[in-house]
Amino acid sequence: MRIAIVNDVPTAAEILQRAVLLHGQHEVAWIAQDGAEAVEKCLKDTPDLILMDLIMPKLNGVQATRIIMRECPCAILVVTCSVNDNAQMVFEAMGAGALDAVDTPALGSANFESVGAPLLVKINSMNRLLGIKAVEREETQIVPPLVVIGASAGGPSALAAVLSRLPKNFPSPVVIIQHVDEQFAPALVHWLKQQSVLPLRAACDGDVPTPGEVLMAVKDEHLVMLGRRVGYTIHPKDAFYRPSVDVFFESCARRWAGNVIGVLLTGMGRDGGKGLKALRDAGFHTIAQDKASCAVYGMPKAAVELKAAVEVLPLDSIAPRLSKLCLGF
Repeated sequence: MRIAIVNDVPTAAEILQRAVLLHGQHEVAWIAQDGAEAVEKCLKDTPDLILMDLIMPKLNGVQATRIIMRECPCAILVVTCSVNDNAQMVFEAMGAGALDAVDTPALGSANFESVGAPLLVKINSMNRLLGIKAVEREETQIVPPLVVIGASAGGPSALAAVLSRLPKNFPSPVVIIQHVDEQFAPALVHWLKQQSVLPLRAACDGDVPTPGEVLMAVKDEHLVMLGRRVGYTIHPKDAFYRPSVDVFFESCARRWAGNVIGVLLTGMGRDGGKGLKALRDAGFHTIAQDKASCAVYGMPKAAVELKAAVEVLPLDSIAPRLSKLCLGF
């Protein structure tokens, strides 16, 4: 798990870093000295978990938690010198979205593992909650992979062609990013439900992709993976498409604990090419739709040019290929 530390006391930040790295199961994503710096860093690099102090200059932990949960949501554990003495702020932070609170381990203790145990218990609890396992990828591949699909122009028909050909016993969760205006997304979800063999619904903040179910992004915001759950964010603000296939695919490459299969269908522009490349570079299987079967050969072409696709397949071959890849798990 990638863990960020927010604390304005250098010795406290050091002891928190030591706790995170103690058993070699986690890594430190970054360290911030106040809430404002934490927000700035989180927008650029959202970790799996933030260890958030409360009393800090510029922006305190409650204010930072509120902004982070609105702009780039992730799990937050309040770590303060005394939970009891700062109970009011703890409750405010949890009301803003923090999941739990724990005392900062005592500084200068000879038996660090003992005094740091409550913090480590909380971190492990967050680990289980997020579904992030400290295991090698080869071990996680016994679980059906997450299938992620990106599409744009010509996408609705292509998506229907894929979803209608998947078997009823398809074991994997599926998440779709289709370029569509938020006001038209509910109608598209309704139409695709009628075409899909699998149950399909709009993705909501906090949803866990479920085997045999299809989630679809429906907001003018980016869908991202947060451990085992999905969430929406406005960042990066400079991404032309909302939701962006690149943003979602890249979050899956960084944060999904199991296996992933990435699929890029017909679409104008280049969105999804870099994201598919990130998935391939992470060791995942990737598929791009071929030119002959695309309504618009833009996004898959970008992926092919980047050597992001392990396979380039005609539309009619994509569902059978997914079935072969996933039903073996």
